Amino acid sequence: MDCKVIVVLDSYDKVVTEARLKKGCVTSDQARVFDLYKENVKDFILEQHYQSHQDITLTQTQAEAEYGSPHDSQNAVTYTALQTHDKRVTFIEPSRRLGFGLAVRSALRMTSTPYVLVQQHDWILASPFPIEPLLQIMRDSESEPKVPIKYVCLLAVRMLKYAVSAEVVRFPALRNLTSTFKREFSTKEHPEMKIPLTPLFFWHDKPHIASTAHYLARVFPSRLAMLRGDFIEDKIGQRARTQMKEGLFTKWATWLYYPDEGNEVCSKHLHGRMYHGAEKQAEKIALARQQGDKLAWRNLGGTNG
Repeated sequence: MDCKVIVVLDSYDKVVTEARLKKGCVTSDQARVFDLYKENVKDFILEQHYQSHQDITLTQTQAEAEYGSPHDSQNAVTYTALQTHDKRVTFIEPSRRLGFGLAVRSALRMTSTPYVLVQQHDWILASPFPIEPLLQIMRDSESEPKVPIKYVCLLAVRMLKYAVSAEVVRFPALRNLTSTFKREFSTKEHPEMKIPLTPLFFWHDKPHIASTAHYLARVFPSRLAMLRGDFIEDKIGQRARTQMKEGLFTKWATWLYYPDEGNEVCSKHLHGRMYHGAEKQAEKIALARQQGDKLAWRNLGGTNG
């Protein structure tokens, strides 16, 4: 599947002696190499989509990410959007830190497709998933208001067996919703392919597919919904969960892709500040295993067989 790609290269706010990356604070060394990092990311992405990527010319436009009170002129971040001639690839570079929430909203506003795959830089796909049938199921659900599918999260290790976890079974309303909606879906084009989904009672930031229009309407209904530096799951996640406990599941329509009854991990979180690529990571795991350092091995991503 050939998809359009939007990469948000978020910035930082301050240069400090001790980094606090989630607060937008970086060291002088990190600030020094940041421009090189951004250029490397651009080269890598363009190389995946164009044969002669060195000859690609990017058009440039300016835009603004507003937030909070409209009466404060400081409540906006300007950003530059760089696009290829066919708009298959877009890079967004803000003048100062947006934070995850505003970064996603900025990308959604430039999205021309009805669905998006949102993926943070420190998550990888751990196993294949049937994206085309899944998108078809989401499209088909547009005409089924009783069972809407607007958001599908990819199962991560802490979500194993989610449908029978304490996150669900301790709450009668969530148990009933799971019993009502959990099922295998199929499409007319591929009736033999079963897509297992179970209701998810939270809006996670981890890799997910979602309706673009639903995202903008539910998560970003106004400039007051998300402030600079906010994470979506911190701001929206609990609110959505509370409303779903009250029976408003179809308002949020959040699902979890649930292969093998929730026993198959689909996405995996990396230690972003420690990860050095697949080859070096494999070398570190092998060395830790050889030395018998089980804790270090597990932290590096090793498994027990």
